[in-house]
Amino acid sequence: MDTPSLRDRLDQRLFNAIYSRNLVYNACWEDPAVDRQALGLGPDDSVLVITSAGCNALDYAIAGPRRVHAVDANPRQTALLELKIAGIRRLEFDDYFKVFGEGYHADFRNLYQNRLRAELGEFAQAWWDKHWNWFADPRGSFYFHGLSGIVARACRAYFRLRPRLNHALTALFQARDLSEQRVIYDDRVAPLMWNKPLDWLLSQQFVMSMLGVPYPQRKLVEAQHAGGIAGFIREAVQYVFRQLPVSDNYFWHVYVAGRYRRDCCPEYLKPDNFAALKAGRVDAIVPHTTTVTEFLRSHDEPITRFVLLDHMDWMSSYYPQALAEEWEAILQRAAPGARILLRSAHERPAYLDSLRVGSEGRSLREVLAFQDELAQSLHRHDRVHTYAGFVIADAPA
Repeated sequence: MDTPSLRDRLDQRLFNAIYSRNLVYNACWEDPAVDRQALGLGPDDSVLVITSAGCNALDYAIAGPRRVHAVDANPRQTALLELKIAGIRRLEFDDYFKVFGEGYHADFRNLYQNRLRAELGEFAQAWWDKHWNWFADPRGSFYFHGLSGIVARACRAYFRLRPRLNHALTALFQARDLSEQRVIYDDRVAPLMWNKPLDWLLSQQFVMSMLGVPYPQRKLVEAQHAGGIAGFIREAVQYVFRQLPVSDNYFWHVYVAGRYRRDCCPEYLKPDNFAALKAGRVDAIVPHTTTVTEFLRSHDEPITRFVLLDHMDWMSSYYPQALAEEWEAILQRAAPGARILLRSAHERPAYLDSLRVGSEGRSLREVLAFQDELAQSLHRHDRVHTYAGFVIADAPA
């Protein structure tokens, strides 16, 4: 937890300014299939998950836990989850898939005004009153909006300017097996995709901020990777396309194509799972616009499963006291043996060793039981693969 420099603080102010005015994530960038194996969700579980785009909160709800508390300090992320929940309750599957699968519905304005708007909270209504057209542009897609969507749109424009690369990427996502994927990636994609101008662009903090990556996370990556942030991204992409099947990798597909396919999409966009959510499982989800600490302090129910994503990376540099307070709240509210998942730009987050909690001032490594072998095993199958660290830990029994 190094003391931030002046440049660090300026970069953080830029990130905060961007974050506080925009929808950052239009799709979750963490693999819930990996999470489900680690969580082992059952009917008695109460889950706390960082909302992000809401995809994974819906994914967990399909598994049937008693409650899923989706918590996010950015009300625009809550507004997106509210819209998805409203659509599940008020739309039929084909309309729903057009909206959130294809990112475009020709009659979305009517659907929004007459079926969805009344289901939303006050902030969500005000937000979507201004931004409903994100789903109604026949030349675009919802997935090219929001900050991460703007980056995706720029990448798509870049691919279209290079037809050979664009055709190679199309062929890559149509590959029948890993062997064919590797040949296409090695021979047709990699030689055209990676170059010095792209490396420079990926290394700019403004681009990282648009993707929701604050300066401290960028520094963590640069400190452990000789190629810097661009080299790390290049290796992550290479791993995904050479080691993992693309047939169900909807994370990368949506940012290349701007839409999901019916055979390559999140679980909540599959007919049977949509039906299960509509039949009542969506009612398990409770959105909250607040911080994790504030939620836990105002909540009496024990939490059995925590999915904390990567927000602790930047807190450890800029708000170490707030991070300590958050961990105190987590440990106070965690049910005996509660399982905690988090991700990090660092393979072994330093704050797990340095942060002291409790009256005895012990480190988190001493307080929690870490399942490192399980985490490493599952991380190899992560279809996103843009986090260096995946952590699974259990609270005291």
